[in-house]
Amino acid sequence: MNCPYCLSEVSEEAHVCKTCTRDLHLFKPMMAKIASLEGQLAAIPNQEVNELRIAELEYLLEERNQQLANRPLFAWAKDIALYLIVPLLLLLVAHWLIAVVYDTKMIYLRIISMIVPLPFAYFLFKVHAHKLFPWFIGVVFLAIASVIGMSWITSLVDHSPVWPQNLFELREVLEYSASIAFSFLTGMLLGRVAYTNKERRRQEGVINALIKAASTKSADGVSIQAVFGLMKTLQEHGGTVVALGTTAASIYTGLKGIVS
Repeated sequence: MNCPYCLSEVSEEAHVCKTCTRDLHLFKPMMAKIASLEGQLAAIPNQEVNELRIAELEYLLEERNQQLANRPLFAWAKDIALYLIVPLLLLLVAHWLIAVVYDTKMIYLRIISMIVPLPFAYFLFKVHAHKLFPWFIGVVFLAIASVIGMSWITSLVDHSPVWPQNLFELREVLEYSASIAFSFLTGMLLGRVAYTNKERRRQEGVINALIKAASTKSADGVSIQAVFGLMKTLQEHGGTVVALGTTAASIYTGLKGIVS
């Protein structure tokens, strides 16, 4: 290290500069800290290395998304049958049991209709990174087909019209369909959060290495690592907050016509 007075080189164990004979006792901790920081700065990879690694990760992510987008037709057919047709059939069977066989309160059917679609959507989006828009169309199909199918089953028993006959019945159909759709959307969002967390843990080693390389202090004392941690927290909980909102919407639209 160098003497802070005359800048001549002195040994690490020296307490007095041999050139200017000044006392170094008070400056040694600060000088040791400076030497340590200089060593840490020298160990940080340069900007080109970081940018190259980030570009490599972006390429791998794009390649993975492309593979998922080019899934074979039978895989899409399997997902549609398992995650749309099966919950549709379960909702129709539940309606037949509650409204026809046992003739009990319809609030039980509303509750079941809000519960059944959620786990199907959750496991669908937890396994693969699906696009939201095509499955949103599927959600609309599931909701409308469920309500129309329930009306058709009822018409077989009491010969009532399948389609709504006035604005009041139309509003009930739309509210019931919305409650089923919001339940499926909630499962989609929760599944997307779970899938994102799974992928994040898979790449955690590489990301932590990049964070460690960039964990220096900025001018105002805020570390890059702390900023990244805040962004990661917002990303993790943002989807959960939206999912809670869609859950509330599903419950409101599903029970509004019965409890009011």
